[in-house]
Amino acid sequence: MIKTFESVDSLHLTGVKINYFFVCKRKLWLFDRGIQMEQESDRVLLGKLLDESSYPRRKKRRITINDLIAIDIVDEDSIREVKYSQALEKASIMQIGYYLYYLRSLGIEKKGILSYPKLRKSKEVILTEEMVCELEDAIKEIEKLISQPSPPEAVRKPYCKKCAYFEFCFG
Repeated sequence: MIKTFESVDSLHLTGVKINYFFVCKRKLWLFDRGIQMEQESDRVLLGKLLDESSYPRRKKRRITINDLIAIDIVDEDSIREVKYSQALEKASIMQIGYYLYYLRSLGIEKKGILSYPKLRKSKEVILTEEMVCELEDAIKEIEKLISQPSPPEAVRKPYCKKCAYFEFCFG
């Protein structure tokens, strides 16, 4: 495990950046530079509306810690991340895994739950040693990636057409 979170803090490593690392490294680099296309995306708006309208009886909603992680819902023994679809599940798992990792560094142990209200499904996420290693490798790679002077080349993936950055990369 990383001995200190100075590198995470200095990178301003958010859960969104972890998610983008596992989705598209170019998107991560652009996002890190303040090039944010999401505010114009209908899919992102639908996700935000779903997040706001799901689980209305939960009291601890949208908890932000150190301006780095923004947890959708905090319960006594778990944290919950609300997602619109399972399409990019690996990235979502690693995002909530990063939240668990960060909380562990603060002395807080919880389990994670990925919720897909539209699908009426949930998935439990446990921070394993394997996930810790994968996150630490990702953090090192993110540090290298965002220090590069130019973005990685655009790589067309099956889900690119639904991405808010599609026109920027391929238009």
